[in-house]
Amino acid sequence: MSNPTHEIEQAIQTYLDGFHHGDVARLAAVFHSSSALTQSTAQGLQILTRDAWLDMVDQRPSPAALGLPRADEVLAIDVLGPSTAHVKLRCAIPPRYFTDLLSLLRIEGRWQVVQKVYMTETRP
Repeated sequence: MSNPTHEIEQAIQTYLDGFHHGDVARLAAVFHSSSALTQSTAQGLQILTRDAWLDMVDQRPSPAALGLPRADEVLAIDVLGPSTAHVKLRCAIPPRYFTDLLSLLRIEGRWQVVQKVYMTETRP
């Protein structure tokens, strides 16, 4: 029997590697095509489709391309059942620091992010 926590960790590592390197193929592989990214800003609720977010990632310099060190950390993995999990993590493109709450489902034999709720902090 497979270890769901290990499989989730692998999916999250794919996300964090894709984030750091600006690799939209890696990100697309771990985010379900129907997923959305949601945050509350001073201007109100902002919801991005996965594809709109991938376009943004593709257009910006990646943290790796900027020569920035990795700044990611998995804070918690909660396996809620055989096909449902929740992950809390941090990552950054300084001066922007992100805290992500990821909802994952096991779909078609692999763990995929179906929703990302996040906050952004700008630090000096």
